[in-house]
Amino acid sequence: MGHVWVDAELISGDREIRVKALVDSGATLTVIPRALAVELGLRVTDRGVVMTAGGPVNVEFSEVRVRLMGREATVRVVISDVIDKVLIGITTLEILGLMIDPTTGTLKEAPYLLY
Repeated sequence: MGHVWVDAELISGDREIRVKALVDSGATLTVIPRALAVELGLRVTDRGVVMTAGGPVNVEFSEVRVRLMGREATVRVVISDVIDKVLIGITTLEILGLMIDPTTGTLKEAPYLLY
């Protein structure tokens, strides 16, 4: 399967920015470049460590409203000084009730699982 790119909107207060985002099935959380976080006026809510292919990295977290395929939710995001594009992680997809369709390389509605 190739890369899955989607049109998304990031919303914080009265600020709304449309972006082309890469869906990253290997990422737990959604990642936003610092410049975009500043443009949205996001405030840091927490700091922590995340694991990357290169090892552990200290990061800052925030929250932003994500609108994708007609669905919308507030999600926790990583603010990145390294990554220059928005990466949509699996947690965001699950919250929005979406999943990657491996046969088409697109997003589709996912069933919610209780147990």
